[in-house]
Amino acid sequence: MTSSPPTSSLKTLRRVAIQARPYWPYIGLLLLCSLLTTPLSLLNPVPLKLVIDSVLGDHELPAVLRALVPEGTARSAPVVVALVAGILVAIALVRHSAEMGNSVFRAWIAEKLVLQFRSKLFRHVQSLSLSFHDTKGAADTAYRIQYDAPAVRWIMADAVAPLATSSIMLVAMVIILLRIDWQIALVALTIVPALFLASSVYSKRLKRHWRDAKEMESAANSVVNEVLGAVRVVMAFAAEEREQARFEDRAGRTLKEQMRLAFVGSRFSLAIGLTMAAGTTLVLYIGTRHVQAGIITLGDLVLVMSYVAMLYGPLETLTRSAGSIQGSIASAERAFALLDETPKVAEKPNARRLGRARGHVVFDNVDFAYRPDRTALRGMSFEIMPGARVGIAGHTGAGKSTLMSLLLRLYDPTGGRILLDGVDLRDYALADLRNQFAIVLQEPVLFSASIGDNIVYARPEAHQKDVIAAAKAANVHEFISGLEKGYDTPVGERGMQLSGGERQRISLARAFLKDAPILVLDEPTSSVDVKTEATIVEGLERLMKGRTSFMIAHRLSTLEHCDVRLELADGRLTTMTGTVSQQS
Repeated sequence: MTSSPPTSSLKTLRRVAIQARPYWPYIGLLLLCSLLTTPLSLLNPVPLKLVIDSVLGDHELPAVLRALVPEGTARSAPVVVALVAGILVAIALVRHSAEMGNSVFRAWIAEKLVLQFRSKLFRHVQSLSLSFHDTKGAADTAYRIQYDAPAVRWIMADAVAPLATSSIMLVAMVIILLRIDWQIALVALTIVPALFLASSVYSKRLKRHWRDAKEMESAANSVVNEVLGAVRVVMAFAAEEREQARFEDRAGRTLKEQMRLAFVGSRFSLAIGLTMAAGTTLVLYIGTRHVQAGIITLGDLVLVMSYVAMLYGPLETLTRSAGSIQGSIASAERAFALLDETPKVAEKPNARRLGRARGHVVFDNVDFAYRPDRTALRGMSFEIMPGARVGIAGHTGAGKSTLMSLLLRLYDPTGGRILLDGVDLRDYALADLRNQFAIVLQEPVLFSASIGDNIVYARPEAHQKDVIAAAKAANVHEFISGLEKGYDTPVGERGMQLSGGERQRISLARAFLKDAPILVLDEPTSSVDVKTEATIVEGLERLMKGRTSFMIAHRLSTLEHCDVRLELADGRLTTMTGTVSQQS
């Protein structure tokens, strides 16, 4: 997949907010819960001030606290220390309980957000045309669903609430410092412009590096997927070291980009740290002079320094978040770029419904090209009557499989039209159209489930007796019954725990169970031995009875019992023999 085009960060954040709209009430509640912990944080330095002023110094306890101790003990050091200890424990208990609740609530919202977005992306990817998957590949698409989609969580759940809390905390700190000593407050705030200037400069650089790092990481992941998907070929050609080198090359580029990212981030952190250190030094200097002048007490200075630290905490959070959120924005851009892909095979708004087709197929002067410089079919015209058996022959690359892909509407013709029962395929509802076909491919596709699950994939609501009947019709029931777990036997990834012939017969049973009116057989016997072929052909004979059937084969003997034969060469129909004549 090509890299995502750069977009405005604000535009991306707006799209994330819209994506999270169903969870806004929960996010608002999370924000409220987070804000409730702010007053508790403001109380943290108070016990230290009380010890300095009322235990080590000679200041009385505040009136609100004097009411909590026995009469005449307000100046007793042990009583004050006990009171301070109780306040510390109470603050810690309430604050940590609130934080624990917030943490659990945030985790629930975050996971719901990610699940919703991933589901939306996965559904959209399945709706995209086959041409998208042919050109883009699965690895980068999977990476965007799995690793870029969580950006909605990082932004809405992990960033919005902390940023809002930090903003409120910042305002509260400023107000408190102004009430204690307005000069110190102004001095503390002098670093704010410098912090936000640094954030603005570094955020742009961080976003660029994050985008590059994501592309590199996805490329390395693609190598892993390709090799694991073709591990038998890799081993057969003793290419392990070559693939290892290819992976390390791409992973090495990822490492370099991550190091650039770390370097830029470290310089950003250094700039923030030095700026905040300068501000703290100025506050300490002014505060010390004010204590010496009697403007504030020593306890007030300790309280001020604590609040300055708490003031700079939210400032640091806001400044760093502006930089770190760039990684989330880069991921969100990649996820939305996938969501913005449009299907080339689209269903019309008021598509025609289709129950069960008769199987009357017409190709009317059909042209098709995968891309402008690669024409696959030219002027393809023929008519097939319901129930006819059609054999399609031709050399590799003649256009046989392309012909069937167009019939299934995995692609749309670039010229001409294809009719089913007198209606253009493009006028039918996609799901209804594709339900008219049962397919048996040259390389059978099985899922990592049980044998029974793979057969019932054709018709999930089917009863077990129907599954067994389909297996018997495909000459595979006896084999399945001989297994220890029978129909519950796992087939392994892509069915690799079974032989090629066993996989093909299970695929054939799936086609029997679907009971579709049109059958597409794409060289179903080309990869099995003669004995297994005879068993499969026997099942195919039963399956084709009463159905419009299209059989692609290299072996002409396989097409002997077909009513019509189409011979293709270089994307053209060169010969048509049988009881149905070619259209003029």
